[in-house]
Amino acid sequence: MNKTKTSSFGTTKRESHDSSKFYKRELYSKFKNQESISPGLEINFKPPGKWANQIYLASSEKMTDVPDNSIALAFTSPPYNVGKDYEDDISLDNYLKLIKNVGKEVYKKLKPGGRFCINIANLGRRPYIPMHSFFYEIHIKNGFLPMGEIIWQKARGANGSCAWGSWKSAKAPRLRDLHEYILVFSKMTYSRPDKGISDISKDEFMKATLSVWEIPPESAKKVGHPAPFPVALAERIIRLYSYENDVILDPFVGSGTTCLAAAVNNRKYVGYDISDAYCLLARERINNALKIKKD
Repeated sequence: MNKTKTSSFGTTKRESHDSSKFYKRELYSKFKNQESISPGLEINFKPPGKWANQIYLASSEKMTDVPDNSIALAFTSPPYNVGKDYEDDISLDNYLKLIKNVGKEVYKKLKPGGRFCINIANLGRRPYIPMHSFFYEIHIKNGFLPMGEIIWQKARGANGSCAWGSWKSAKAPRLRDLHEYILVFSKMTYSRPDKGISDISKDEFMKATLSVWEIPPESAKKVGHPAPFPVALAERIIRLYSYENDVILDPFVGSGTTCLAAAVNNRKYVGYDISDAYCLLARERINNALKIKKD
């Protein structure tokens, strides 16, 4: 197979692609030497202790139960500060301060090469708040390396949405969001320096490495939480970005979907939430899912 490389006039395909010419351009000059450990470095870590497979009733701004450099993947959907039952009404500045503090703590807990995936939506229209851009700024300042973003397309059409602003008129048309974002970050290096068993199939890998994922949303009524994300979303993230027996962290565990998906996919988990009711719900959902898997 002939290798392709960066072309000055388009390219028809990318097979065994050599992108070194692209990354040598001045566009990337400020990003040189970002990785702070060798991509080939082998790192040995102790197996997780009793702190794993736990849901903690505590703020994830201080995750003292979890050792530093112990988590392979963190996946979460933080509260959006839009008025759900579990949210206080706080300013944008205070909300972003919370996100910054939790991000710093997640960074400490991740292994070198560990990933942090964050599900977030942009908000409003007057003005439109590009929340994902604030998240990029915060987490890059926290030391994370940006790896890309996934568009989670929740529906093909907004049948139940009618926020057109002005019907068939240029006066004030409103865009209707069918998607949310999953931002993908890494700690210290873009590659995992450790080795493990990946259990993702060929077909799923092909789907998961596309930038648009079409996965139906979860029913809030069915789960018992105002804003759950689907198990299928968490499972795809987990199988793409972690090995079997890795420890998966959700710092805003809510109904426990991330930890549930980790448990039934041969991973260990850790979750944090400040709501006793949601911690109980998360534990119950995980236990029920494991019982079903066992049967």
